[in-house]
Amino acid sequence: MWPKTARLGGALAIGTALTLGLAACGGGSDAPAGQAAPSTVKIGFMGDLTGPNAGIVIPPRNGAKLAIDNYNKTNPAVKIELVTYDSQGDASKAVALAQQAIKTDKIVGLIGPAFSGESAQVGPVLEEAEIPSITASATNAKLAENGWKFWHRVLPNDAVQGPSIADFIAGAAAGKNVFVIDDKSEYGKPLADAVRAQLGTKGVKVTSDSLDPSESDFSSVVNKVAGVKPDALFFGGYYAAGGNLLKQLRDKGVKDTKFFSGDGSLDKGLIDGAGAPNAEGALVGCPCYIATPDVTDAKIKGFADAYKAAFNADPAIYAAEGYDAATVFVEAIKAGNTTAAKINDFIKTVDLAGVSKQVKFAANGEVEAKDIYMYQVKNGAITLLGKATEARIK
Repeated sequence: MWPKTARLGGALAIGTALTLGLAACGGGSDAPAGQAAPSTVKIGFMGDLTGPNAGIVIPPRNGAKLAIDNYNKTNPAVKIELVTYDSQGDASKAVALAQQAIKTDKIVGLIGPAFSGESAQVGPVLEEAEIPSITASATNAKLAENGWKFWHRVLPNDAVQGPSIADFIAGAAAGKNVFVIDDKSEYGKPLADAVRAQLGTKGVKVTSDSLDPSESDFSSVVNKVAGVKPDALFFGGYYAAGGNLLKQLRDKGVKDTKFFSGDGSLDKGLIDGAGAPNAEGALVGCPCYIATPDVTDAKIKGFADAYKAAFNADPAIYAAEGYDAATVFVEAIKAGNTTAAKINDFIKTVDLAGVSKQVKFAANGEVEAKDIYMYQVKNGAITLLGKATEARIK
């Protein structure tokens, strides 16, 4: 989806451009009087890097690495070491890794956790240790309701995403009879519930069910869908189960029902799991922006070229959000803040012209930008339709 031409120099240029967009406090080292500032600080990245849904976590990890590598290339007084923690999306593993990151590795900030379930479990651990975090992909709305002072996210939540997708289903997709399925997770169920609730305000007939993503046979719910014959179906969950569900629906003869999902399915794994013919036309909403090949914005194109040069891959879901989250930490450290407390103070003041959006946090840690985008599978690839409020099905 990104231009093939890539120059590493673009990576350095974009770091400078982002710096110019920052309005925040800073200046001077926060090391105690008479004590030199550290030569290196550690920032963690936590998420599913080898599990079944790693496809939506590796891009933000790469985006974060790109931002930090660019900063370190400038030979700063204080370098940043990015320490990765592979939770495999397992909340219990994530908690143990967070404790390791705090007690052993002595991180001063964390990008992540990537998923909502692990975020809910890790949040109290980070809060107690007073370690600032910025997630680039966890969307559960209730994460912002815990009163946490060190937690932030760089994307809109499911209370924004769900209704936006529902409005698109009822509007552009003309859905009157919609089947909504969730995977019972702390991400999938609340997102599906938000879709259900909003569809209800539109006078849409809604049928609901759930599935267990650890199983491979979804025949029970598939048979129900086949009996209802809905105009559209929304799946709240991740692409591994979503692709399998879509394949089984099409194999059952549910051919005309439009398939929708949220950001957890915005990965080529959805297409691979369903099979390209079955996935054709599938629609996915996301609080993320992945540019089309004809992008003209210099900052976004510079990021895309630099990412391609660094990782020999096109940027995908949340790559730009990972870059922006890391850039917030970079700017905090450039301003002389090297302790977790000072970095957290800095984060609360940022107003950053990022790659993905303007990054500015409300008091509860939510990013103020609220755009949701729609994507569609066309000719075996995920393509951008545009903002959910403006997009039309092709």
